[in-house]
Amino acid sequence: MKVFLSADIEGVTGLVSWSQCSRPDGNSYDYAFARRMMTHDVNAAIRGARAAGATHIVVKDSHGNSKNLLIDELEPGVELVSGHGAGTDGMMQGIDSTFDAAMLIGYHAMAGTLGGVMEHTITGGVHRLFLNDRETGEIGLSAYAAGAYGVPLVMVASDAAGAEEAQALVPGVATAVTKIGIGRYMAQLRSPAQTGPEIESAARRGLERLKEMKPITADEPTTLRIEFNRAEEADMAAKLVSVTRINGYTIVARVTSYALAHQVCWNCMAMSAEGIRSQS
Repeated sequence: MKVFLSADIEGVTGLVSWSQCSRPDGNSYDYAFARRMMTHDVNAAIRGARAAGATHIVVKDSHGNSKNLLIDELEPGVELVSGHGAGTDGMMQGIDSTFDAAMLIGYHAMAGTLGGVMEHTITGGVHRLFLNDRETGEIGLSAYAAGAYGVPLVMVASDAAGAEEAQALVPGVATAVTKIGIGRYMAQLRSPAQTGPEIESAARRGLERLKEMKPITADEPTTLRIEFNRAEEADMAAKLVSVTRINGYTIVARVTSYALAHQVCWNCMAMSAEGIRSQS
């Protein structure tokens, strides 16, 4: 059984702020701890997947510059997709139709979610993102990306708000809760001694129910709408072919497939970040 595992960091055990987990620089005082916790949660999912029969596991490091997971501390025998800047599948780079199942570890709730720890959608510049008029976050984007390859999402590990978001999107998906949000940067944390076994159990349950799980797919043609927080972000995203500017903050792309919409989405994010840098 072949399993694809995409890992983010904001939803992993023990973390509540960007100053812990943003990136390896002087502003992230606890980044070394964040890397260990991300690796801890991913390892738990790997053990659970193997207990359910997984024989080939590919892990995608999907946070920031995608160089967070400690490969020397990962469970042996897995493959790691690391680094940033190439590819067209965003946080699901490396998945294809040969995989039997997908899992999301350390993901978080979409921008604006009440009680979502570090809630956002890809970048801090996104106010809201819609797919075919359904508000969507990173959990949905990745679930639909897997579905475009015919791969079902069977398990998600996140904070309580993210787990609820996943369950609303994918009926029957197994979830593990790492923490309960009190505010954007405050949570009731659960011990790694608790979350590890629960992530492992959820991964195992998810694969054991694989025959019941169906890939979720977005309607095609697909409409992507992004509302940015600042006009200069939309200025840059609007330069892309297939993108139409709706107002000062909003762009729309109407394309033939979800795969194209997903690619346009990530291109818009790259351009919007450039818009902010150009003003600095």
